[in-house]
Amino acid sequence: MLRILFILAVFVAGPARAGETDTILLIGDSLSAAYGIPADAGWVALLQQRLESEQYPFRLVNASISGDTTAAALARLPRALETHQPGIVILQLGGNDGLRGLSLAELKQNLAAMIDMATSREASCLLLGVHLPPNYGSRYTERFHSIYHELAEETGTPLVASLVDGIGNRSELMQTDGIHPNLQAQPLIVERVWSQLQPMLKPGNQPSGD
Repeated sequence: MLRILFILAVFVAGPARAGETDTILLIGDSLSAAYGIPADAGWVALLQQRLESEQYPFRLVNASISGDTTAAALARLPRALETHQPGIVILQLGGNDGLRGLSLAELKQNLAAMIDMATSREASCLLLGVHLPPNYGSRYTERFHSIYHELAEETGTPLVASLVDGIGNRSELMQTDGIHPNLQAQPLIVERVWSQLQPMLKPGNQPSGD
């Protein structure tokens, strides 16, 4: 089970001048907070580098907190939206709910509320799912995994089904805790996220920011 070891809210790009860039806000847990690795080597920092190298005018604000649950993230989302006024919101949550055996009905409800809250402010959403270890039992894990697909279909939200599918079962890509991807895995995660994020970056696919 993940433990809340530290709180990370990294701004991986400096403040943008009005009219210069739009903001992507990432609300996540330790999988996005560079747990156990240098912050500048985590997949979120690498994603900012990808945006810059391909000349997309977006600044990425990483408001991920290790150990965060969907309930905690839902509580802090209004302030984050008000502060950063993002054009795109990336939600990477649920792992801690699952690892703690919390209510899956509440997991889905919380994620749905966050999607609704973001879209009501004219932000586009991208949902990032995770996979649980098989020792949590097939009934629980299958229902857990299905929630992300249901939300994507019900809300029309683009989905990366899992950040760690095909990574979590490879020891050479995982830290010793068996939960968090290591340095070598971070570029693989970027590619996975980029495949769904890039279409959202094109003109007309996200709010103008006016």
